[in-house]
Amino acid sequence: MIRTEALDRLPVRTAVPALRRALDDRGVAVLCAPPGTGKTTLVPLVLAGLTGEGPVRRVVVAEPRRIAARAAARRMAWLLGEQPGGRIGFTVRGERVVGRDTVVEVVTTGVLLQRLQRDQELAGVDAVIIDECHERHLDADTVAAFLLDVREAIRPDLRLVAASATTDAEGWARLLGDAPVVEAQGVSHPVEVLWAPPARPVKPPHGMRVDPALLTHVAATVRRALGEREGDVLCFLPGVGEIGRVAGQLAGVDAEVLQVHGRAPAAVQDAVLAGSSGGRRVVLATSVAESSLTVPGVRVVVDSGLAREPRTDHARGLSALTTVRASQAAGRQRAGRAGREAPGAVYRCWDQAEDGRLARFPSPEIKVADLAAFALQAACWGDPGASSLALLDPPPAGAMGAAREVLEAIGAVDGGGRVTERGVRMSRLGLHPRLARALLDGAREVGARRAAEVVALLSEEPPREYGDDLAAALRTARRGQDGYAARWKQEVRRLSSSLGSGSPGTGKGGSDDAAAGLVAALAFPERVARARGDGAFLMASGTGAELRDSSRLRSAPWLAVAVADRPSHAASARVRLAAVIDESTALLASGHLRVRGEEVRWVDGEVVARAVDRLGAVELAVRPLKQPDPELVRGALVEGLRREGLGLLRWTRDSEQLRLRLAFLHRVLGPPWPDVSDGALLAGTGAWLEPELSRARRRADLGRIDAGQALRRLLPWATGEAVRLDELAPERIEVPSGSRIRVEYGGEQPVLAVKLQELFGMGETPRVAGVPVLVHLLSPAGRPAAVTADLASFWQEGYRAVRAELRGRYPKHPWPEDPATVPATRFTSARLKRS
Repeated sequence: MIRTEALDRLPVRTAVPALRRALDDRGVAVLCAPPGTGKTTLVPLVLAGLTGEGPVRRVVVAEPRRIAARAAARRMAWLLGEQPGGRIGFTVRGERVVGRDTVVEVVTTGVLLQRLQRDQELAGVDAVIIDECHERHLDADTVAAFLLDVREAIRPDLRLVAASATTDAEGWARLLGDAPVVEAQGVSHPVEVLWAPPARPVKPPHGMRVDPALLTHVAATVRRALGEREGDVLCFLPGVGEIGRVAGQLAGVDAEVLQVHGRAPAAVQDAVLAGSSGGRRVVLATSVAESSLTVPGVRVVVDSGLAREPRTDHARGLSALTTVRASQAAGRQRAGRAGREAPGAVYRCWDQAEDGRLARFPSPEIKVADLAAFALQAACWGDPGASSLALLDPPPAGAMGAAREVLEAIGAVDGGGRVTERGVRMSRLGLHPRLARALLDGAREVGARRAAEVVALLSEEPPREYGDDLAAALRTARRGQDGYAARWKQEVRRLSSSLGSGSPGTGKGGSDDAAAGLVAALAFPERVARARGDGAFLMASGTGAELRDSSRLRSAPWLAVAVADRPSHAASARVRLAAVIDESTALLASGHLRVRGEEVRWVDGEVVARAVDRLGAVELAVRPLKQPDPELVRGALVEGLRREGLGLLRWTRDSEQLRLRLAFLHRVLGPPWPDVSDGALLAGTGAWLEPELSRARRRADLGRIDAGQALRRLLPWATGEAVRLDELAPERIEVPSGSRIRVEYGGEQPVLAVKLQELFGMGETPRVAGVPVLVHLLSPAGRPAAVTADLASFWQEGYRAVRAELRGRYPKHPWPEDPATVPATRFTSARLKRS
């Protein structure tokens, strides 16, 4: 029996006529409706004709999370007075509850991606609703792009709705071809905002770590909220670990404490979504409760202000979730949960001044995530570079390049990026391509069942209490009775079934440890790691890795690292899950990283020549080379010059002065006078350091190369300008006393430092290459007395003051009133008389 009264209370009903018109006119629409208005439950029923309005049509609703897909299907079935599996069904990874009468099917976006790859036409489907598209999950962005392709090419009749819980719908409207935006007003009660920052500063999150002091403060704030407010409390935390720790600190509160996250048992999820049976409840939840789920009875929200987002370190081959500050949009969504049914309050565990500095929206997953799975989906779709896909944000080129390398290494795409037959099979396993490779190749080595067991562990990281030993975690999961073990066993069955009875490898025996190590190494070949001592390892990617002090893996010679993260301040990654392997397993899994050859490098200030057998960055065997390739030696010497500078060559005073003169001419006159900066000289070693550089074999040989003689090769001999070097930038200038004074070219202007008496009679400032020199006039003792670039002005205006100051101090030297009337000299007055 249809629950008409409940359907009529849903605020989105007022927007349904406009949505129908938009779909009738354009076939596409953006539905903007706040959480709790019924966009996820009423709209699919209306579009499917299950509320008595219009013909019956088949509708697929795509949700970003499994928990949301199940909840939406159950809610719609309840509104129709049914159970899931009738006219309302759902399909998530590893679970399908549909029947032949199913009209509305709720699926995860991942499931819909798989379906589109198998059946681009989506035969029999009349409309698709992409729910919670504002969250910018990568699968949702990809589904939208594929569906737009389908509408344009083969199914113009397919109706498409992008449903968003925020008012930021303009981007989606443009993406869907200027689709109409239909807005539904929510029934929202006022929510009082209380700022509740910790009394003392807490450490900002990094990696997966959250300061325990903040979690203690969040628990205290929940207790405060229970004492100050009525109704149930919904507390937002970034992840399962933090939920568990806060739950532990809430022991003894006068309320039922429930935990909601993607790993929570279905019974717990159902209990939370069903509402309270009488007593008060505290619901600890991840961001899954921001918009995908409605939790009845909530009047108070406690917001930790944290969320989890994917991050990928492409250079080190590490990808993981990381803890970040939640965006302003997420904060508004969370706060709104308190005003769904009545006036409420939100306790924000940060200072009000911080709020304006938060990001406006969460980062689109395509900008920050590992793109290997996306790149494989795009290649299977026939667009390896994703260049023609309609995406709100294009994938970053660097991330796509890294993804292509991974896919090519595991045989999923060919050298041109086109999907292979093996890649198509991988894409249909519902796994990350790395795990798909581990499952297929691991089944051949250790048997289908055992490979499926290990891959299931890798696809959802075990709880921390399972430890960091992957093989031990495997044994714990087999005998476990907890929620994780139940989900793991279900995934093992799914993966075993996906391999099929014809899968090669029926089991070769061997231990769990060997199987766990091989499969993990197949999944993450760049992370095979050899021991460096004291719990430290070096991964093939070149990244250091460290085990915690209590780990039983510390004595292993080799590890296959399954899960690791690298805090921003740390030089090495922290190993969170790994398996013991031996060298032969490392070579089997990571053979494509093995390189044998001659290596001639600049190491610790000298050329080191070795024959090296290496697995990525891990050296397997090394022996010295007696006769290394001369080109490799030359390259190592150039690298030494880059690292330690051109001071490795022999520089005399004259050669340094020559370089300064050439730099001056290049700056003032430009070509053909050469650029002699460090960068230019290092880039053009062949033009000035040959043949000496090619004859050199070690550091000492560099020290014997005369830099000045080498620099003269750069002079513009071909144009004939080289002969003008001494004319344009003379090394010395002759002054009236007859002395030849060295010109210093190190500054902006050439400098001539000369005793004042040697310039008597010189009325104009000397010039080099048209630039007046800066004259440093020295006392008889060689100390600066004045500086001028205009000698004529100095004799008229400055000389009198200098003469008054110095004639008493140096009486033996000539100080004429008119220096133009006496000969210049470098001698005393007495010496002048004798001569």
